[in-house]
Amino acid sequence: MAFSFVKRQAAVLLCSVALMAGHPGLGVAQDLFAPRMTVNNRVITGYEVEQRAMFLQVLQAPGNPEDEALKGLIEDRLRQSEADRLGLTLTDEEVLQGMNEFASRANLTGEGLVAELAKVGIAAETFRDFVSAGLLWRKAVRGKFLGQVPVSENDVDMALEAMTRPRALRVLVSELVIPAPEGEDEGALALASRLSDEISSEGAFASAARQYSAAPTADNGGRLDWVPLANLPAAIGSAVLALGPGEVSDPVVVPGAVVLFQLRDVARDESAEPIAVTVEWAEFLVPDDAAEIARIRAEADNCMDLYGQANGLPENRLTVTTQPAGEVPGDVGLELAQLDPGESSIALTRGGFRRLLMLCGREVTQAEPIDRTAVREQVINQKLEGMAEGYLEELRAAAIIREP
Repeated sequence: MAFSFVKRQAAVLLCSVALMAGHPGLGVAQDLFAPRMTVNNRVITGYEVEQRAMFLQVLQAPGNPEDEALKGLIEDRLRQSEADRLGLTLTDEEVLQGMNEFASRANLTGEGLVAELAKVGIAAETFRDFVSAGLLWRKAVRGKFLGQVPVSENDVDMALEAMTRPRALRVLVSELVIPAPEGEDEGALALASRLSDEISSEGAFASAARQYSAAPTADNGGRLDWVPLANLPAAIGSAVLALGPGEVSDPVVVPGAVVLFQLRDVARDESAEPIAVTVEWAEFLVPDDAAEIARIRAEADNCMDLYGQANGLPENRLTVTTQPAGEVPGDVGLELAQLDPGESSIALTRGGFRRLLMLCGREVTQAEPIDRTAVREQVINQKLEGMAEGYLEELRAAAIIREP
């Protein structure tokens, strides 16, 4: 939903606050409290845009901070208008619980995160408004669609097995990756939604992948080899498991793209033990030059070798991250799922660079017991999230959005 993309490591959030502490703000603009945009007569000020942009920087959200801030605030106004129309409100206790839930991802309380954000000039109201819009939207979506989401015991069984024994399942899928650069995300989502509704066979999916997909698998009709479910990000794994053979997923939004998946087959290993998977991966921003990329790959057999390649470059060109497989960003997770340790991918780009992603390793641990009721709720939320995208687009199409 509104803040599902921010599941990061605690270190990332706190490190971002520390780095920004010496450079508060994005630059003080004149007339910050003048209207920047109106959405159904609800004003968005320049101050709100600046505050949200700073907040997104702390979260290390993808995209241009100011552009993404304005886009997010417009969507929040749409959500708030719909909540008002439906008579939905939040109690102080609900807001506080939501803030605490969000902050817990950085091992903080809501009050603790407010204090950290204050160090870089981000007001408590900015955090509170961000959380409140997401909570109201969750209520609106559940109220509109909850009765339309059938969840069978088989759905719960499959999800439970996927969560407690992810190595027991391997999936054979095809992918169709539609680029969604800044300013073109609505068109990409509309195309993905149309294809998801129209495609009804493997042949049709393969043809569409050849025509529209930007992934390296496009020439092969989007077909991927068998992938252990444990290797996939949780959002993608859940979307795939909700499908029957031959069915196409709802659009899955990842940074810079919208992805469709078609399930071709599922295989089970009944002897697999319950596990959880943590992955360590490196991201090295390299020039988009085939010869230079080939040289780096030839000289780097593992993640440690990349440090030598990055010597003398700005620190942000090479990052190494360790996190649960389910929390890896969707676009990255899909690439890592296909790699063995020491292997790399260059399918993704950022800011004119190729993103050389190398899998450093996967660590397998025993999974904690999972409550069946909680699993059912997660299955419902996964299905609701797909419906929410279309709901928001309907609101956007009917709204009056303009600059003052």
